[in-house]
Amino acid sequence: MTPRRLQAPGIGTSMARDPRTGHGPGARLLDRAITGAAARAAGPGGIKFTERQLYYETCRVLSPAATLLPRIPRTPAPPLRLPTFTRALEARGRETVDGLLSPVGSAPSRPLSAPDATEPDLYAYGLPRLLVCQDRSITRMLLANHVHLEAACPVLAAPDTLPLDPLLVAALERAEGATVHVLHDASPEGIGLPARVRAALGPVPGVRVASIGLVPRHAATLRLPTGRGPAPAPPLEPWPPGLRPEEAAWLAGGRFTQVAAVSPPRLVRTVLRLTRGPRPPRNSMWSELRGLRTTGFLTWPAS
Repeated sequence: MTPRRLQAPGIGTSMARDPRTGHGPGARLLDRAITGAAARAAGPGGIKFTERQLYYETCRVLSPAATLLPRIPRTPAPPLRLPTFTRALEARGRETVDGLLSPVGSAPSRPLSAPDATEPDLYAYGLPRLLVCQDRSITRMLLANHVHLEAACPVLAAPDTLPLDPLLVAALERAEGATVHVLHDASPEGIGLPARVRAALGPVPGVRVASIGLVPRHAATLRLPTGRGPAPAPPLEPWPPGLRPEEAAWLAGGRFTQVAAVSPPRLVRTVLRLTRGPRPPRNSMWSELRGLRTTGFLTWPAS
């Protein structure tokens, strides 16, 4: 999982010479890469995506060889610096990118977990599942793509949700067997988020807290771009169960991978699959006919 620094030829140097006008072959190449990245991020379903997701998708467009290499676990460094991408996007105009969501503010006016005064019965029933995201931008992206409706699962941002509202906790307990899914970065802070959610729940019986990633081995398997922060990173004590020693060392070295590095179509599909559970089998004409024989209404004759 050792990252290696890559650089697309001409991109960084050209934009560094004239970041205001964005002229030059490198700038034109980067502009075309952003166009292709936006189409890939939206996918066939017209998915909406964040600016950071567009950045990582642009990195994949600029490094096509990464997807052609054998599936060897690896976490490469991004081939494009984020400030260079931001300058190119500003020069192009964010409004010209179809599907790009506007930035999320640093603090919402009301915590997302607070009950709505216009819906007094919002938490009056059992809540079988809940998704808590570490990143506000990812939360908004999932909501914009109606994941909460398809999975029948509220999607909340951890900075606005913790500590959990007592009405929300009561709704989870009322469901008898509810699951709180936690979507987080592969970073020391992200790895520790499920334990924080568990602590925020308190002694509530029957409510399970489940991490759905990321962890370092996910990042390596998917070959996601990796950043590096200060090292050594603050250790987690104790480490979560299932975290391998090499993953702990990877985190302690200051490395991290953001959920935003996962391609938007894959992220939406994965979150839906993990939150709504296995889909019921599809009924066929023959299974419906067999069912009619046992209903006692318009049943098939015995002979």
